[in-house]
Amino acid sequence: MAEEQVAQHSENIEELKKALEEEKQRAAEYLADAQRERADYRNLKKRTEQEKQEYSTSLKTEFIRTLLPVLDDMEHAFSMVDPVSKNSAWIQGFRMIQRKLQDILTEHGCTVIECVGQPFDPSLHEAVAYEEGDEGMVIAEHRKGYTIKDKIIRAPQVTVGKGKVEESGECKTN
Repeated sequence: MAEEQVAQHSENIEELKKALEEEKQRAAEYLADAQRERADYRNLKKRTEQEKQEYSTSLKTEFIRTLLPVLDDMEHAFSMVDPVSKNSAWIQGFRMIQRKLQDILTEHGCTVIECVGQPFDPSLHEAVAYEEGDEGMVIAEHRKGYTIKDKIIRAPQVTVGKGKVEESGECKTN
């Protein structure tokens, strides 16, 4: 009988060892699943935050894009002011409004693209005319261009030099 009890206990121990091993495997699977879910959640949070930031930047960019024609119109209006009236209180008041608007754009990372005197770059500039001047150089700006964080939101419209015109009517390149 003692041998029978020892054999039965040995079987019970083997069954318990087998059950313990199965539970260890199940626990390892649960742990791996939990770790995967935690990593997925972290990735989702990062992706959601990035998308939120991109959406915010996109909205800001679109809003600024809608304001740019207002700045263009102000510049055009100032270019047409009679020199005698240029120091009037009204004109100075509108210039102050223009400066404040430009300051707001600058605060939001919007900067003017400086282009006159620079080499023409078709990925940066929009050529609207070619005239006598230094070949391949931007010689005039017709509409300002702007960037936000190195991303072009509006290309400047420019005149590009095509070389010097000689008496014979042919273009001479430098």
